[in-house]
Amino acid sequence: MRVLVTIPAYNEERTIGSVIKGIHKAMRKRRYRYEILVVDDGSTDGTAEAARKAGAVVHSHPYNYGLAETFRTEMEKVLERKGDVIVHIDADGQYRAEEIPKLIEPIRKGEADLVLGSRFAGTIEEMPFIKRMGNRLFSRVISGIARIKVTDAQTGFRAFTREFAEKVKIKSRHTYTQEMIIRAVREKFRVAEVPVYFGKRKSGRSRLISNPFGYAVRAWINIFRVYRDYEPLKFFGGIGLAFLTVGFVFGLYLTYLFIVQGFINKTPTLILTMLLITTGIQIILFGFLADKGE
Repeated sequence: MRVLVTIPAYNEERTIGSVIKGIHKAMRKRRYRYEILVVDDGSTDGTAEAARKAGAVVHSHPYNYGLAETFRTEMEKVLERKGDVIVHIDADGQYRAEEIPKLIEPIRKGEADLVLGSRFAGTIEEMPFIKRMGNRLFSRVISGIARIKVTDAQTGFRAFTREFAEKVKIKSRHTYTQEMIIRAVREKFRVAEVPVYFGKRKSGRSRLISNPFGYAVRAWINIFRVYRDYEPLKFFGGIGLAFLTVGFVFGLYLTYLFIVQGFINKTPTLILTMLLITTGIQIILFGFLADKGE
């Protein structure tokens, strides 16, 4: 079994070398046939050089494209290099390389095609409150959509088979973590979780939550995108129902005026009521059409 360990990296010069050395140690101890691939997402520091020096194959983007695009590049490169199992781990050193075999084992035994390293089922040394709550919310949303229980849908520590990488194509330009799980279930792949340790960031600050308010806004936007793409009836149905509800409230008000006064002298309100009800019905119908298309 040949294992490819992939690491997305952006300006991680201070930690990438020690992460790669830890992977070498863990893989050699278990005598795996392996290779380490770093996808440098347009770093402006010495990330690429440090990774090569530590013994990794490096592919560099000319610019910073973000995690989703970097993950797509990872998938292209691992399929070219013909690995049997792919392990994805972050470059900041918060996950422990010695736990890589824990993720590989369910695949080796034929028990899973995608294995998630769950921080919430394991040990978390440090995680900001807003990120902790955001991760838990994401996991509940993805569990509901995928219809399997997932405790950590956002984990950056995961392993999967070559067949999985070939068949599950990530389309989102915003995040790969949630889409990967949803598509795995819909393509009838087996998903498992194992508890892992999540340590304190060793160097620098997380770019993901450097602005807590911005992180919260992006998190909610991504949740709406997930519902729009994978549960269109719930997404558009909810919006349409909101329009209908407001329209019916106005309608009841106008009906009351008609009963009391015998006429309605609020033409703009009447027009608004009709628009709200018509728009709500149209949005709900669109949700049905989108759900049928999915």
